Amino acid sequence: MKNESIPEPSEAAAPAKHFIRQIIEDDLRAGKNGGRVVTRFPPEPNGYLHIGHAKAICIDFGMALEHGGECHLRMDDTNPTKEEVEYIESIQEDVRWLGFDWGKHFYFASDYFGRMFDCCAELIRKGKAYVCGLTQDEWSKTYRGAPPAAGQPSPYRDRPAEESLRLFEEMRAGKHADGALCVRAKIDMASPNLHLRDPVLYRILHAGHPHTGNTWCVYPTYDFAHPLEDAFEGITHSLCTLEFEVHRPLYDWVIDNLDNLPSRPRQYEFARLNLTYTVMSKRRLLELVNEGRVRGWDDPRMPTIGGLRRRGYTPEAIRAFVEAVGVTKFESLSDVALLEHCVRDDLNKRAARRLAVLNPRRVVIENASEIPAEVDAVNNPEDKSAGTRKVPFSSELFVEADDFMENPPPKYFRLTPGGSVRIRYAGFLTCLRVEGDAVVCRWSPPEAALKVKGTIHWVSAKHAVPAEVRLYDRLFSVEDPMAKAAAEGKDYHEFLNPDSLKTATGFVEPGLAAANPLERFQFERLGYFCVDPDSKAGRLVFNRAVTLKDTWAKVAAKA
Repeated sequence: MKNESIPEPSEAAAPAKHFIRQIIEDDLRAGKNGGRVVTRFPPEPNGYLHIGHAKAICIDFGMALEHGGECHLRMDDTNPTKEEVEYIESIQEDVRWLGFDWGKHFYFASDYFGRMFDCCAELIRKGKAYVCGLTQDEWSKTYRGAPPAAGQPSPYRDRPAEESLRLFEEMRAGKHADGALCVRAKIDMASPNLHLRDPVLYRILHAGHPHTGNTWCVYPTYDFAHPLEDAFEGITHSLCTLEFEVHRPLYDWVIDNLDNLPSRPRQYEFARLNLTYTVMSKRRLLELVNEGRVRGWDDPRMPTIGGLRRRGYTPEAIRAFVEAVGVTKFESLSDVALLEHCVRDDLNKRAARRLAVLNPRRVVIENASEIPAEVDAVNNPEDKSAGTRKVPFSSELFVEADDFMENPPPKYFRLTPGGSVRIRYAGFLTCLRVEGDAVVCRWSPPEAALKVKGTIHWVSAKHAVPAEVRLYDRLFSVEDPMAKAAAEGKDYHEFLNPDSLKTATGFVEPGLAAANPLERFQFERLGYFCVDPDSKAGRLVFNRAVTLKDTWAKVAAKA
């Protein structure tokens, strides 16, 4: 797969004229679909959405909005054994958070189960489907076959339509056990596309459903349900990721072999989003959660939308990332550095600046009587309307431990014995001596005639608020953990990054004690951070969203 890296600013300046935009614009010019554009986002509620789904959401909703249409949010809830109300609610929250609204168009595939049952019965009556008594194991091992060889027809393939209809009704009535019977489409056992070798349309599942309860014990397969849902809802452009391209002939077969459908939808495929240093499979993500490798679906190391939100990413940054990645039919591996670049670019414009020290070293100011009680600090130099704030100052400060060295290397421009440094918003410090764990300094006002090359940040020790700061990094230590595991015959767990979470106990300026959960800030010289929902009275917790610069680029260059 091609690796997508950070584009030059000019490359991401304007929305790209990708092929889906072109298709929709061509259809509108030709007057197709009565000039309507109706898309849908149809997640399976069997897990939390991740950054890959965010791409699909932005395309599905974005194309509809851009062309004056509508986008439906539909739960493709055809597998009750893996679906939960928790996932349904989280999906709605994530779509809203990304900035999209489905209005009155919120649907469940299960709302159409009655109509789908009737459609399947129609296919049976037409001789296009039959009830099969083979087990899944018998089918896959003996009958289906593998290209280029043709498969063997099921011994039930020529069962009379009346008998299949009777058995189908018995399946619905709960008279048969799970796996005892299924309904198969009668298509082509010699097709090079396995999806056309008499695929299953309906199966028996005696399981409670999160939306319909125990009303049904037979459920349509995704491949049968999906084109019907699109047809029932009048979808004009059914946008899917590229893995569904081989499913499209079955999608079209279902539409073409049923009468009186309200519309004839068309499916289009685009490349899914793959991201470096993570895994994108819901099954793998669920494993990481269940095994306790992460703290839950919304762990900030996870690629889930909930995890990105908790980490401090913005919906605007994610939408910009999706636009920068583009929409093509070519599989690629997008560099997580591009996502982080979009986050930095967005937070630089909107995040308020604050002072924080994560690894404190104590500084004592000898001329305490000359210092101010507070100083003015800029809230955001990128946003003049953000104004300034007052920050307490005192004779005892905390600075970062690595901002002082007794025996510095060449070109070290921070605090050293006998040397001076600018302190952010508050003048200068000149180091006089070291007494125990304290660096004793003399303070000089901002207008002092001192020439220095370095500026450091600080917090007033007297006023500082302690904070737990979680320093999140990439979940895996290699770009493509699944591919590397397969190539080396290893378990992908072996490539989990042991340093993906480090915790520091630092100090922040006092105004941050009143910050709200998920509020984002730039800790000057340190990076972008947000307040974690774990914060409560007496316990302030911050998550690092991204560093100020791409530190991994330096690591890669050295390697």
